[in-house]
Amino acid sequence: MPLSDFRNSFKKVDTRSLVDKVEAKLVELLQQRKLKVGDIIPKEMELAEILGVSRTVIREALLRLRVMGLIESKKKKGAVITSPDLFGVMSKGMNPHILDQESLKEFFEIRLVLEIGMSDFLFQRITPTDIEHLKEVVSQEPKATQDHLFNIEHEIAFHGKLYEITGNETMKKFQKMLLPVFDYVHHSGLLKKQPVIKKFVSHKELVKILENGTPELFRNAMRNHLENHFVRLFE
Repeated sequence: MPLSDFRNSFKKVDTRSLVDKVEAKLVELLQQRKLKVGDIIPKEMELAEILGVSRTVIREALLRLRVMGLIESKKKKGAVITSPDLFGVMSKGMNPHILDQESLKEFFEIRLVLEIGMSDFLFQRITPTDIEHLKEVVSQEPKATQDHLFNIEHEIAFHGKLYEITGNETMKKFQKMLLPVFDYVHHSGLLKKQPVIKKFVSHKELVKILENGTPELFRNAMRNHLENHFVRLFE
């Protein structure tokens, strides 16, 4: 028998630990039973019997699900299904110092896409008070920011307010999670030398469009505002 045929006749050995397998089985079991947020999951002993493993293995697998935010313990109820804080879980591994450059670049790109794409939400939800707040933020910026990038603190203050205005809590959490990455990438040398951009749009001009313009105008203006980011990433 040729070596290639011999290899193809065998399946790869599953090298996951028993706890890894039980964790996956538990998630599968919860999905099969179509449990919803607030539903009680089976007791450790019952799960051990169903899966044919020790309670110690079940306990460790359940601990992982708790860390992931899929279940939580309730007094007099036991473990119940909960709505996971996905970005809270992700943020625990979002140390930019331990991410490779490709991952850092991709997270940075996500941030740029989000800020260009939030235009419609902003125009639906922005209030006169929000406009005044943004004007106050801009008034604190040095004049140099009208012409080029950029002081990171002013960027965070302005763009953080935009995320807040959207009213989308998940988007706000994601932005907060990305801030350390944004800061690190900006100072790491990963970005190429800042180019001269002819169509740079300042924060002040963005506020004017939010006050008197349209979502489409704002999208284009934000694209130009962030143009130097894209050039430094892609060229």
